[in-house]
Amino acid sequence: MPVIERPTDAALVTFRKTSMPSPPLDPDVADLAPTEPVLTAYDEEHIVTYLRLLDANAENADWREVAHIVLHIDPDQQPDRARRAFDSHLARAKWMANEGYSHLLRSDGMDP
Repeated sequence: MPVIERPTDAALVTFRKTSMPSPPLDPDVADLAPTEPVLTAYDEEHIVTYLRLLDANAENADWREVAHIVLHIDPDQQPDRARRAFDSHLARAKWMANEGYSHLLRSDGMDP
């Protein structure tokens, strides 16, 4: 796995000023996350959702609780939909953490 160096503070400030607008903190989600091998507008809107999913996964949180709190889908009322949404969004979150972030950097003219 390649070592990822932390960008300088100046680079982060520049990135924040010139990149996408701040994403919503708690947006509703689609039934399925994107699967395209490129960053989508949906991904940009759901960066915070992906981070919350990765945090919950790292803490071994129960997927039902995460689906209810983060994805706004009640697993008691819609168990199949909740599980599909959870699985697809967690997979996309992992893709973003491993590959998708480089699309953000490239779109800003920075090398990953």
